[in-house]
Amino acid sequence: MFQALHETVEYIKRKTDNFEPEIGIVLGTGLGGLVSEIEVEYNLMYSNIPNFPISTLEFHSGKLIFGTLKGKKVIAMQGRLHYYEGYSMQQITFPIRAMKALGIKRLFVSNAAGSLNSDFKKGDLMIINDHINLQPESPLRGHNDADMGPRFPDMSEPYNRKMIATALEIAKTEKITCHQGVYVSVTGPNLETKAEYKYLSIIGGDAVGMSTVPEVIVANHMAVPVFAISVLTDEGFTDVLKPVSLEDILETAKIAEPKMTKILSQLISTL
Repeated sequence: MFQALHETVEYIKRKTDNFEPEIGIVLGTGLGGLVSEIEVEYNLMYSNIPNFPISTLEFHSGKLIFGTLKGKKVIAMQGRLHYYEGYSMQQITFPIRAMKALGIKRLFVSNAAGSLNSDFKKGDLMIINDHINLQPESPLRGHNDADMGPRFPDMSEPYNRKMIATALEIAKTEKITCHQGVYVSVTGPNLETKAEYKYLSIIGGDAVGMSTVPEVIVANHMAVPVFAISVLTDEGFTDVLKPVSLEDILETAKIAEPKMTKILSQLISTL
């Protein structure tokens, strides 16, 4: 991995005139609107970056965006990668490794998720304060490079409490309905059955999705503070469960996305 990472970072530096980002951003399904807030200086297609996995989803653009947001230099992934696409956990999280090597000090992650908590409604936002990992393996499995992080990284605070508190204050000031809760990460790509939604709720989940946790584990491995937020695009309430389509999810994400963008951009401005 070290050699591949070196090749990737050197290529990115050449193509961006040694751009040095302070903040890394991962934009989830239907949540690319934050890019419009960035004063873009460079953008690179994943397909042109050595060793970079390519998003296989038609609604993910697969592009690295470099620019300035609220006075901070940022690098944004417009289109993330998922385990269900067939990639290994190491491939999924390779871009996070590259961001760290380029210089990021904080990581911001967004996703679209299904609500498991009956108090959290479709279209609401949820700041992630903890997670339950039901993905089949860890991105840290295998050889550990001590220069990247410890063999057994602590995960007692995977999401930065200070940034969570600040974001909740921003949401309150802006009158945005924003909860905080536990995100459960599953493999996908199928959505859950009634029994699975019930199980995920019983074990402590407030929302369920198919991403985020691998990136968060790797960021914590490298001692990068993380802030993560979900747009709740559907409701997994077993007593009133209804079929949901990708089109429904994308439409809800599109409507709620400006609220998420406001919180993220204002939070970044406070750093």
